[in-house]
Amino acid sequence: VVSRRMQELRRLRRHFFDEPIRGNRYRVEQVVGQGASGLVVSAIDTATGAEVAVKRMQRGFEQIPIAVRILRELKFMRLLRGHDNIVEIRDLLVPARPTSYNDIFAVLKLMPTDLGHVLRSNATLSDTHVLFFMYQLLRGLHYLHSAGVFHRDIKPSNILLNKECELRICDFGLARVSWDNEPDMVIWTDYVATRWYRAPELIATHVSPYSTAIDIWSVGCIFAELLGKGRPMFPGASGYEQLRLIMNVLGTPSAPTLAKVASDRVRNHFQSLPPQARQPLENLFPSADPNALSLLSKLLAFDPADRPTALEALAHPYFEDFYEPGAEATAAPIPREEFAFENRRLNAAQMRRLILEEAAQYHPELARELTRDAARGFSTGRF
Repeated sequence: VVSRRMQELRRLRRHFFDEPIRGNRYRVEQVVGQGASGLVVSAIDTATGAEVAVKRMQRGFEQIPIAVRILRELKFMRLLRGHDNIVEIRDLLVPARPTSYNDIFAVLKLMPTDLGHVLRSNATLSDTHVLFFMYQLLRGLHYLHSAGVFHRDIKPSNILLNKECELRICDFGLARVSWDNEPDMVIWTDYVATRWYRAPELIATHVSPYSTAIDIWSVGCIFAELLGKGRPMFPGASGYEQLRLIMNVLGTPSAPTLAKVASDRVRNHFQSLPPQARQPLENLFPSADPNALSLLSKLLAFDPADRPTALEALAHPYFEDFYEPGAEATAAPIPREEFAFENRRLNAAQMRRLILEEAAQYHPELARELTRDAARGFSTGRF
């Protein structure tokens, strides 16, 4: 077994940085996470001895939408860094082949696990664990929302943890900014956001207005999962089953609430079902703190207008031992021009250049090279 692990480690070290990196100083230790968005390893910074995480995003330019999602995430991590409960990016490595690279490497603060893994492992979580996780999650969400950022994919696997029980929100590939504080229209497809944590106003309808309340609903679903010892609250296999599971708990929405549902089809579906009474949360979570259930009922309000903001949730009596009024940090406004690329039709060469420009935020020497290159009139020359 030891021999096999050593072979796997040697193979990982040999191939993780198949994409040549300029001045690479990171020695790979082990895999800590893998998903659709990339492979994450723990590594040692040989210049400082610090243990870090390195995320490799592979074949980022084979499809332009993937490259756009990667650039979006890199920008959000940089623009939102500095908060204790947001993933901390430390570096974006510079490719040795600037006009033909395919993989992107981000260096992050090491967070060895995520809440999804903890919930699946059947680890025993005390009431204090649940309280502390929820407090940190809402602090991070308040920081995001103060910048007008909607995460849009809050779920357990996007909540990183370490052994000190510190929590950081990650994966901003689906996030969006609203610059005018008005509800936006969004086109939702079934693979956008995980259904189990998706707010009812977004289920079974392809076009819907949304606000920060969609993230608050997702937090409520996670809270219920924590209180339920890892049992998902609404594990629907389809949009309509999801709505049925929600109605089984929350009861039939009121007529004024149903009138706000954007989809005629969804509204008619609700009206065709027999009326259902709301289930007392005490029946579902008999051992839970009454203050926890009071907060949960607010987070899982069917009408988004009835859900609290993250800051209002933090002021709930459930957090009275943690929350200090006026102490929560707010984020600086996000410049609109940072995301101007979202409105342009770009090819792979242009996306490579934009990600190089993002790497230059961490490497002044690269910024100077890119500036010289632009001054010479080259758009895709050396860089």
